[in-house]
Amino acid sequence: MEFLFADFLGTPLWMWAAFISIVAALLVFDLGVLHRDNHVIGVRESLGLSAGYILMGALFGVWVWSFLGAQSGMEYMTGFVVEKTLAMDNVFVIAMIFGYFAIPQQYQHRVLFWGVLGVILLRAIMIGLGATLVAEFSWLLYVFAVFLIFTGIKMFLMADKTYDVGNNPLIGWMKRRFNVTEDLHGERFFVRKPNAAGKTVLFVTPLFLTLVLIEVADVIFAVDSVPAIFAITTDPFIVYTSNIFAILGLRALYFALAAVIHRFHYLKYALSALLIFIGSKIFVADLMGLDKFPQILSLSITFAILAAGVAYSLWRTREAVAGTAQLGGKA
Repeated sequence: MEFLFADFLGTPLWMWAAFISIVAALLVFDLGVLHRDNHVIGVRESLGLSAGYILMGALFGVWVWSFLGAQSGMEYMTGFVVEKTLAMDNVFVIAMIFGYFAIPQQYQHRVLFWGVLGVILLRAIMIGLGATLVAEFSWLLYVFAVFLIFTGIKMFLMADKTYDVGNNPLIGWMKRRFNVTEDLHGERFFVRKPNAAGKTVLFVTPLFLTLVLIEVADVIFAVDSVPAIFAITTDPFIVYTSNIFAILGLRALYFALAAVIHRFHYLKYALSALLIFIGSKIFVADLMGLDKFPQILSLSITFAILAAGVAYSLWRTREAVAGTAQLGGKA
C-alpha cells in the first residue's frame, strides 16, 4: 500500500483516489437513487440538491485545508467560488439550447448528467495540459492573465448580446453528416429506423444534438475558467478538484436558476469584473514586490464582486417582477 503515499502531480495518490471515489459515489447516488426515473425537477428539489453539492464542495475544502495547509485550503475555496460563478454563465447558454430543441424538463437531467461526465474528462485533459505547460514555461501565467483581462473586457462589452443557437455551424454540420430524427424519442440519444431508401439505419435524436452542443459550450467556457484558476494556483490537485465540485453543483442548481434566470442578467457584468480582477492579480503582486497576491484578500474581493453583481441584478429587475405580479393579480 506504500504506492498510495507516492506523489502524483505534487499530491499523494491516496488524496486523488479519495476525490475520485467521492465524485463517483455522488454521481452513482444521483443517477441510481435520486433520479432512476425521468421526472421534472422542481425548484425545491433543485435547491436541496444544490445545497448538498455546495456543502460537499465546502467540506472537501475543509479537508484540503486540514491535510495540505491553510494556503492550499484558501486557494481551493477561492477557486471553487470563482469556478462556480464562471460556470453560472453556462446556465444562460444551456437554457437557450434546451429551449431551441424544445427539450422537456423530465429529460434535461439526463442530458446534464452525461454532460457532467464529459466535463470531468475534458477538464482533466485541459488542466493536465495547462499544468504541464505552466511547469515548463512559467511565463505562460502572464499570457493567461492578459487573456483573462481581455476576455473580461469583451464580456463586459457584449453582456447584452444573446447566444444564437440556430446559427451554430455545428448543428448544420451534424445534420449533413448524420441521420437526425425530427422528433424526440423519449430519453434516447440514438434510435434505429428506416431512412428515405427504406433501409433501417442508426439515427441520432435532437436529445443527442443537445448534449453535443452543451459539451462544446463547456469547452468554450473552459477556455476562460481554466486560465482563471491557474491565475489563482498552479497546483493541479486544487485546480481540478475545485473545477469538478463547482460543475457538479451547478448541474443541480440549473433547474432552480432556469426559472429565475431573467433576474440575473446583470450578473454578467460582475463576471467580467471578476475575470479582469483575477487577470490583474499577478501584475499587482509584481508591482507590490510580492510572490503572490494575498489569498485572503483575493477571496474577500471575489465575494464582494459577486455580492455586488447579485444585488445589482436583483435591484435592476425588481420592477419587471413587480409588474408581472400585478398582471397576475389582475388576471
